Amino acid sequence: MAEVLGFREPVGAERAVLVWGLEPGPGLEHSLFSAFSKFGPLYSVRAHRNAAVAGPGSYAIIKFYSAGDASRAQRACHGQSLFQKSPLKVCVCTKQKGFQQQALALNSNKCQELANHYLGFNGWSSRIITLQNVSGFDCEDEGLGEPLQKPPVKYLCAAEVTLPHHGLRTRGAALGEAEVEDTGDPLGLVTASRRAQKLAVGKALSSAFQKILLIILENGKVAVEYNSTQEELTDSLPEEELKGLLQVNELSLEQFDLKEEEVLSDLSWDDELPSLEMPPN
Repeated sequence: MAEVLGFREPVGAERAVLVWGLEPGPGLEHSLFSAFSKFGPLYSVRAHRNAAVAGPGSYAIIKFYSAGDASRAQRACHGQSLFQKSPLKVCVCTKQKGFQQQALALNSNKCQELANHYLGFNGWSSRIITLQNVSGFDCEDEGLGEPLQKPPVKYLCAAEVTLPHHGLRTRGAALGEAEVEDTGDPLGLVTASRRAQKLAVGKALSSAFQKILLIILENGKVAVEYNSTQEELTDSLPEEELKGLLQVNELSLEQFDLKEEEVLSDLSWDDELPSLEMPPN
């Protein structure tokens, strides 16, 4: 039976396993992650000490993206000692309470982790189509006078994700916003711009991934479908029109007496978005 996975937070009790009989100690969550990630990508690992009435020890809740992975982990790990002396007790969660919340979109880093696992590091790529400074576009009403504080920096980003082996290409657009924390610091605007850009790029990339559905087949192979329920206007626009949606209001660096390459090199795109291809100047 095939399982459908989206680039969203996993919900449903069948995707979580409860582990108890844990011996408390340093690095417990790391040990759990190492043991259970062998069965598939993990969304989260949370270890907690037992309540006083339950006696010494700890328990953990481990959330998988795939219900099949959670089931395999339960069968393989129940009654095994794994990384400790005493055997563990592992069961798939059955209580639905607390698992029926709306599935939220994954952040860009987790989207990339999931794509790398199921599609391979060379199975997908992404690029920035446009990254525009749109600060002040909503603050241009005449006669309002000088604002009491500096308006936030806003960047609009459009990004594209391509799955070459599946012939699929999706887009996402998002707005990143950051407050200028220290208006007296000439670098405050540059710092806020950097945060806004990173936020816009990450959200746009996540938005593009939301249009991809992974179909996990019984034989372990992965098929891909386009999620039309997440379709946006930007998906049908040619790239030239997408770049021209808003007039670019570029940040002027001259007032800070800084060289452009120094500021751009400090953006550290590779730290958070290693697979993104920056557009040529």
